Amino acid sequence: MSLFKEKEKKESCCCEGARIKILGSGCANCKALEKGTRDALLELGKDMQIDHVTDFAQIAAYGVMTTPALVIDDKVVSYGRVLKKDEVKEILNKVL
Repeated sequence: MSLFKEKEKKESCCCEGARIKILGSGCANCKALEKGTRDALLELGKDMQIDHVTDFAQIAAYGVMTTPALVIDDKVVSYGRVLKKDEVKEILNKVL
């Protein structure tokens, strides 16, 4: 009898562990970037969680001074503008 249970192995996907964050106050531009990002993920067939960071101290910790910003795996990939869905898809394809 084993004291420790073996963890079940799950099938991994290329985006497993990737994290996406939208940095911003929750304004219309931030919401538009989040929607574009969700639409891009849907079209790419990726099921990933998007976190929305509104705390200005956390946003500043990323070095972002103009929002909205898109962060993938703790790397700022865009800031200061609302990306279109196709632009987000292009970035996701490069990063993932």
